[in-house]
Amino acid sequence: MINAQVLPTPIGPLSLLMREDVLVAAGFTADPEEMFVRLAPALQAEGLDVVDDLGLASQAVRDYLDGDLLALDAIPVEQPGTPTRKRLHEALREVKPGTTVSYGELAERAGLPKTAARAAGSACAQNLIAPFVPCHRVLPTTGGFGGYYYGVPVKEWLLAHESGRA
Repeated sequence: MINAQVLPTPIGPLSLLMREDVLVAAGFTADPEEMFVRLAPALQAEGLDVVDDLGLASQAVRDYLDGDLLALDAIPVEQPGTPTRKRLHEALREVKPGTTVSYGELAERAGLPKTAARAAGSACAQNLIAPFVPCHRVLPTTGGFGGYYYGVPVKEWLLAHESGRA
């Protein structure tokens, strides 16, 4: 069974979906079903149950919002993808709060050539576990904030929060 909880945040509700003690999806939506339908069919077959508390994952979100910017890093995550995508998601988790990287820099950190920036962008676009896999910390080299699945205002708030400006 996939367990879900919706937590309030200053930028709107955050849905968390866990299988056993591993986070399999998270996103800024009030409807966990929106995240559930993005999961692999095998996980969807397990069903979805909305619960009151997901324990450590819920506490990590509260701690992050209260200023412990490393709290989300302690929660194990798992999402589908090619070996390259998984390397990129792992590299994303190593980008520290309050810092940003370009797509090319993310590719380099994952051990890929800088020319793999397009693959890095795709990994960010397919990320199912925001903000635990912090794709909001990736900015285009052309300036601005670029895109974000949950909207640029959410990305801007997360970056401001992490740099102490929120």
